[in-house]
Amino acid sequence: MPPASPSSPGASASPSTAAESLRNSRILASKLYLDVPASKVPLVYSSSYNIAFFGIEKLHPFDSSKWGRICQFLVKEGYLVMNKIVEPLEASEEDLLVVHSETYLSSLKSSLTVATITELAPVAMLPNCILQKKVLHPFRMQVGGSIVAVKLAKERGWAINIGGGFHHCSAEKGGGFCAYADISLCIHFAFVRLNITRVMIIDLDAHQGNGHEIDFSNDRRVYILDMYNAGIYPFDYEAKRYIDHKVELFSGTKTKEYLDKLDEALEVARNNFNPELVVYNAGTDVLDGDPLGRLKVSPDGVMTRDEKVFRFARERNIPLLMLTSGGYMKSSARVIADSIENLAKKNLITLDQPLVKNS
Repeated sequence: MPPASPSSPGASASPSTAAESLRNSRILASKLYLDVPASKVPLVYSSSYNIAFFGIEKLHPFDSSKWGRICQFLVKEGYLVMNKIVEPLEASEEDLLVVHSETYLSSLKSSLTVATITELAPVAMLPNCILQKKVLHPFRMQVGGSIVAVKLAKERGWAINIGGGFHHCSAEKGGGFCAYADISLCIHFAFVRLNITRVMIIDLDAHQGNGHEIDFSNDRRVYILDMYNAGIYPFDYEAKRYIDHKVELFSGTKTKEYLDKLDEALEVARNNFNPELVVYNAGTDVLDGDPLGRLKVSPDGVMTRDEKVFRFARERNIPLLMLTSGGYMKSSARVIADSIENLAKKNLITLDQPLVKNS
């Protein structure tokens, strides 16, 4: 299919058609879809993901070095070689404009806006140039990671971005430590670059994924399954209207009930939608003890959860992209690494190292 070209100034195209044409042109011009050698593993990560600036990041419960520690565990235990990981490019302003408006992106030049999104009040006092480098650059790198990871998922059958999953951010609004809408962005790239027409979002972060729900509110190409704690942030009642299948949990939900409800939800999704791509938002804030998620799922329960979602896709030969999303305890990195190792042991993914730990 030939690429659509932007409407000329004198064209009579409707605003929506012109906007779609411009969006498609930006996607086709993007450099984020890297050609990845077959020798690389479809795990996407950059050391630039990690956030550290003057210790201020420690004021937020989110572990802003989680992404690097996941990779360190995998390498240390012989499951991965760092030079086999795919390193993404940073999403440019033109890439971000595929979903976001110029007005929203301009708002991020205000330190107060960034402080509100990251929930770190002291950030409002810092020069914005520092925030661009120390906070927003890592986020833009993770956006680039989510976008190239979809391409890898289509090529290899699966991919994991060791980052991303900023599901509280929509085209016009950030929040909840989410400044860019990487889920919406990577799906729009898949529509245009991969000719995918049906996408299922399986959002199992403890919080409602209100960002992508708003962005795809009127788009029947996207089916959203969201299982979340209804008693915590973001309480977005408008966005709830756009969830195709929602499972609202109570604080304190334990592992068995959680997994039983997941089985039921996956069965409903299986019977109601036939996706060509699954985007799996795999937050670990469901873990018992997480201060923000307030659920009581065990580490083994998280591994079983991830295995169930991967099997859901594998059994139907559907490409799957996993994003690591929320998780507010130091133990989250260990649990994610263990889950990736478990997926490899169960032959649901293939890493390039012998899957045998040293005794």
